[in-house]
Amino acid sequence: MRIGWPHKCVLPHALDGSQMLMLPMNPCRRLIPGATIVVFATLTALSCPADVMLAPAFTDHAVLQRDLPVPVWGRGTTGETITVTFRGQKHQATVGADGRWSVRLAPMPAETEGAELSIGSGQKTVVLRDVVVGEVWLASGQSNMEWPLNQARQGKEVVASANSPLIRHVKIEHSPSDLPADAAKTSGWQTATPETAGGFSAVAYFFARELSQKLKVPVGIIHSSWGGTPIESWIAEPALRVTKAWPRFDAEWQAALKVFPQKQAEYPALDAAWRKADDEHRATGKPNSLPWPHPPVGPGSAYAPGALYNGMIAPLAPYALRGVLWYQGESNVGRAGEYAELFPTMIRDWRKSWGQGDFPFLFVQLPNYADGEPAGRKWAELREAQNAALTLPNTGVAITIDVGEPNNLHPTDKQPVGERLARVAEANAYHLPGEGTGPVFQSAARDGPAMRATFTHAEGLVLRVPPASGFELAGADKVFHAAIAQIHGRTVVVSAAEVREPVALRYAWTNSPIVSLYNGAGLPAAPFRTDDW
Repeated sequence: MRIGWPHKCVLPHALDGSQMLMLPMNPCRRLIPGATIVVFATLTALSCPADVMLAPAFTDHAVLQRDLPVPVWGRGTTGETITVTFRGQKHQATVGADGRWSVRLAPMPAETEGAELSIGSGQKTVVLRDVVVGEVWLASGQSNMEWPLNQARQGKEVVASANSPLIRHVKIEHSPSDLPADAAKTSGWQTATPETAGGFSAVAYFFARELSQKLKVPVGIIHSSWGGTPIESWIAEPALRVTKAWPRFDAEWQAALKVFPQKQAEYPALDAAWRKADDEHRATGKPNSLPWPHPPVGPGSAYAPGALYNGMIAPLAPYALRGVLWYQGESNVGRAGEYAELFPTMIRDWRKSWGQGDFPFLFVQLPNYADGEPAGRKWAELREAQNAALTLPNTGVAITIDVGEPNNLHPTDKQPVGERLARVAEANAYHLPGEGTGPVFQSAARDGPAMRATFTHAEGLVLRVPPASGFELAGADKVFHAAIAQIHGRTVVVSAAEVREPVALRYAWTNSPIVSLYNGAGLPAAPFRTDDW
């Protein structure tokens, strides 16, 4: 199912700068969406790869990363000379035997005024209009990253006022692939206007809005996400093969192929029944007792190991980025042990694919969600597994344990999520003044019949919900009891009448916990535990 580069293919309509619409899996599709084609002869069709073709993120209104070398690449005819010009720079490359060409623009300062990026070959030139230079972030994950702005809380009002040429967004359309692909469907880069912003990722939009206001430069979001997908779909197969989870993934994939025809036939009815029950829940509050029907896994599936890396990430590298935003994990709840290995594996592999070193990788820790069992621990365990990535350099987390909706897997208030990601970026990637995170647990020790916990990022430490604080204590019997907490400077003293000799402390360690601990910047503490039970 590879998206390749055939020897012969024809685009079936005039090159008028409009989005190309091709048959599924046709590798000639979307190679120059949104581009203006300057032609020295009248043409109604274009043979490929005889002409200049660009990687998917190069379209009109593109944002190029400031202060870094900027690769520009694509396809052409072997031996042909490609000339790339932009803002006084001129670079040439010769198309290799594999049909590929690539140049690198020298680092540039931010530019808010758009300019033309010209890529010439023989008698034809591709001209991209209104290309600016600023900050570029890749936003990826599953449904809560994909959630559109027009469906977010107060989304209609936000969309109506969205009129900023500094905020730009390009959506990579759903496209799994068995092998790393060269091409990907895109919406083309769009500037934020009331006509376009409704389809932007809500989290990414609020991130970009906050960042552009602080930096006063264009902020571009490359949005590549897919709801309901597990992390293993986003990791290249060679990287997956060296993880402990690979034998299980491979065995399950082979088993899934055997039952795929039957599952595919059953799925439409199961999906319709679940949607009907979910609509009834939203209308009446009656619980939806039906399990969410997982789409069948088989050929062309988004759930195949590596399929989304191949189809929706590989075609984007090495487009110059400042960093990555990641919001995913819901589909891996119940498999926290695996996630603790897979997430750092994915980060390392993406960084390797881009060849930019350890660029910032910021992620959203999953919010409070009851999942039918508010006092359960599965979501707490997955949040802990996410934090395994913090052992890697240049990573950061936005804590959202207080802005979820306990009975809604898709909390609609995306503004604090995007803004908290922006605050992490401002502190970690841009080194701007201001606090980027809430209190972070550092250590705990016995203090008589209590335990005293120490925190960093603890200026102005406050409990908003005393005494029902979300803290728990356990003794040697490993039975946890709700505890009372008191602030003492940068520490919190926690006690429980039932536990006279505490040995373990937990905070916000349930699916949907009480959340009470904040710092003076108004940011919540991350859930934590001192035990490994």
